[in-house]
Amino acid sequence: MKLKISSIFLLVAVVSLSAFTTIKPVAYTVDAAKSTITWVGKKVTGSHNGTIALQSGTLNVDGKKVTGGTFTIDMNSIKDADGSAKLEGHLKADDFFGTAKFPTATFVITKVAGTTVTGNLTIKGITKPLSFPATVTVNADGTVSALAGKIVVDRTKYDIKYGSKSFFDSIGDKAINDEFELAVKLVAKK
Repeated sequence: MKLKISSIFLLVAVVSLSAFTTIKPVAYTVDAAKSTITWVGKKVTGSHNGTIALQSGTLNVDGKKVTGGTFTIDMNSIKDADGSAKLEGHLKADDFFGTAKFPTATFVITKVAGTTVTGNLTIKGITKPLSFPATVTVNADGTVSALAGKIVVDRTKYDIKYGSKSFFDSIGDKAINDEFELAVKLVAKK
């Protein structure tokens, strides 16, 4: 009888302790060389597109679910697909991203619910919430892949007003859309 009672107490103790034990998510390091960020900016008379490099990043994975992450984007790496040095210089200038003063932008994941990622995007020292759809896959080889095909960012929220009809009424066909789009492919490993 004492053995039975002792066994029950031991079982209760193990169950109680396991209720307070949490498994820490595993941090995966993003492979910047295998990851890509592309951008598209539109204006009344057309559009421009190009790339920007991911400087570093981590994804926190609990089992097969992403629970968080932090990413740093190298703003000085912005490239125009057409190779326009003039456009690249303008995008780096103070009236756009101001890369001399703000060489990086960051995104910190605060929540992942289903296929929606929510976090805080910081550009030019200004942080705003941002949500977008993404697909995250834990691969058989132990890597994690994340794909966000269309992240829409309102540049005016980050004090980037150049060419915006929202701020300059008489700009006409020289207007640049307030929103730009990003597409992100991430590859991360332990």
